Amino acid sequence: MATDRVPADLLFGSNIVAMVTPMTPDGSIDDAAVANLVDHLLSAGCDGIVVGGTTGEAPTLSDHEANELVRRVKSLVQGQAPVIAGVGTYDTAATVRRAQEAEAAGADALLLVTPYYNRPTQAGVVAHSTKVADATPLPVMLYDIPGRTGLALTSSTIVELAAHPRIQAIKDAKGDLFEAMTIMTRTGLAYYCGIDELNLPYLASGATGVVSVVGNVAADRNAELIRAVRKSDLDRAQDVMRDLIPLTDALMRTSSGAIMAKAALAELGVIPHATVRLPLMESPAEDLTKLRNALRTVAVPVA
Repeated sequence: MATDRVPADLLFGSNIVAMVTPMTPDGSIDDAAVANLVDHLLSAGCDGIVVGGTTGEAPTLSDHEANELVRRVKSLVQGQAPVIAGVGTYDTAATVRRAQEAEAAGADALLLVTPYYNRPTQAGVVAHSTKVADATPLPVMLYDIPGRTGLALTSSTIVELAAHPRIQAIKDAKGDLFEAMTIMTRTGLAYYCGIDELNLPYLASGATGVVSVVGNVAADRNAELIRAVRKSDLDRAQDVMRDLIPLTDALMRTSSGAIMAKAALAELGVIPHATVRLPLMESPAEDLTKLRNALRTVAVPVA
C-alpha cells in the first residue's frame, strides 16, 4: 500500500466536473465562453475541473489547444480548484510529452486514460502508466473506462499502480462496485465515480468524490449529494439522486455526454453555442425536447 499520501480531495477535489470545451459556430475555442463556464462551475460548488478530457472533446483538440485551455482555466480559477489535465493517448511517448506540456501550462494534476485502440497487455499498461507518472511531479488519476478504450484495468494492475507515489486516484467508469470497494480496502488509492448514474452507490461505498458530466449543469446538486453522504444522511442523498434522474438520463443516455452537456449549457445561457466538432454532431430536435423537459423537471432555470 502506498503511504504518506496527501488527501485526494486536496489534490484533485471531490466535486469534480469533466468540463466541456466551448466553441464558436466555426469550431474554434470560445475564450469568453470558457471564462463564463468556469465562473458558473465555481459558483455552483465545483472544486476540481478536468480540462481536455473526453467530455472536453480531447480527440479533436490539438496539443496547442489543449495546453492553452489548461493555461486559460488555471488563470481563471485563481487557486479555487485544481485543474486536472487530460493527457492520455495510445502512444506512451506522446502521452509523456503531453503530461510535461500540461505541467508547463500550469496543470495541478493529470488524468491518464488507459491506452485505447491498440489494446496493450496489462504489463504494457503498467509500463505506460509508470512512464507517464515518472515524467512529472504531478499527481495522477487513472481513468478506467473499458467501454471507450476496449481494455479494462484488472484488479492486480490497479493495485500494482497504486503503489506508485504519484498515482493517487482512479476515475472509475467501469462500474464494478465490488472491485472498487475491494481495492479501496487494499490500497490508499482514492476512487472517483466516473458514471453519473452511479454517483450515490460509489459515494456510499467510500469513494472520495465524482468526476461528473452532469456537473457541467448541476454541480450544486452533486455538492449536496456529497455533503449528504458525508453526513450519513442517506434519505437526503437518495432524494438528491432521484431528483437528478431526468437530467442524468437526458445527458448521459440520449446521445453523448459532450453533446448533451453543451446543449444544456446553451439552453441555460452559460455558453452561447452548443457547437461540437465532427465526428460529434449537435443534438437533433427530439433530443433537445427531452433535455428541456429534464431541465424544467429538476428546476434548473432555462434562459
